[in-house]
Amino acid sequence: MSFGRNLQYLRQLSKNMTQEALAEKLNVTRQTISKWEMDAANPEMDKALEICRIFNCSLDNLFREEMDKRSDAYSDLRVDEVAGFCYIEYTVISTDPESDAIGRMYKTAKENGIEDPRVIGWDFPNLTQEQVNVFNMHGYTAALILPEDVRPEGYQIRKQPAHRYAAIHIERPYDNPFATISGAYHTLFDFMRTNGLERVDHEVIPCFETDGESMDVFIACR
Repeated sequence: MSFGRNLQYLRQLSKNMTQEALAEKLNVTRQTISKWEMDAANPEMDKALEICRIFNCSLDNLFREEMDKRSDAYSDLRVDEVAGFCYIEYTVISTDPESDAIGRMYKTAKENGIEDPRVIGWDFPNLTQEQVNVFNMHGYTAALILPEDVRPEGYQIRKQPAHRYAAIHIERPYDNPFATISGAYHTLFDFMRTNGLERVDHEVIPCFETDGESMDVFIACR
């Protein structure tokens, strides 16, 4: 773990705050910030507490954790205003539900003449402990975003209002999915905390991923 790398990471998450800007907030010199980030020195307690206040983190985060879970696969960390849309969804509960749920949405898109379909997905949480622990199952919901003139039969049409989302882009998410995708969520949560963004878990889809060779992860916030 490295306090210096953690501090640099927090600066970058906070709209790429410069060393000069942080130094001004802490009433120290830019050279002092540089020494901290090179692990050539550590701040005194009052400055450490002020850093925690600025970046909305804890002393444990700063000094005992390896906060930066990013990789070269990540880019375009941002806040998006996602326009409202209508969609249908399909949930599968099995030992490998993602491909079945996503495949069903692409099949429905083809049956309804939708070219270049937009498919998103998220984990389905409502499983019993027996399904999880005994049968090693998990759930996944895939959703097809609908053009205005398409309303497939046999599905409930759902509406998503326009909302604000924190988002990150991932290239090659399936090269090492357990590390890359979970690391993207970790980075997004750090980004939200550092910038004072509160997660929203009701009224809209709380989080989702786009499907494809590359992926964008979205978490609803305010």
